Amino acid sequence: MIIAFLNAGEEVKYVAKNWYPIIDKDKCIQCYQCVNFCPHDVYTIGDDGYPAVVNPDNCVEFCRGCSKICDNEAITYFGDRR
Repeated sequence: MIIAFLNAGEEVKYVAKNWYPIIDKDKCIQCYQCVNFCPHDVYTIGDDGYPAVVNPDNCVEFCRGCSKICDNEAITYFGDRR
């Protein structure tokens, strides 16, 4: 299920219910680029010190911004068809 919404002055964003980031802790170096980058509050820093996906419903489908800035390729997506 995809919900489209429009904020005043913004383009339509598609929020995915079946598509969200997954952090590979074997590749993650805890730099927090993804946490600091995401404007949709998808991440927080978990109790174990790794980025944690706490708001997967906020993830904008096919944005992939956080994986693009991850130097260690530690982010993949549930529901990704690539």
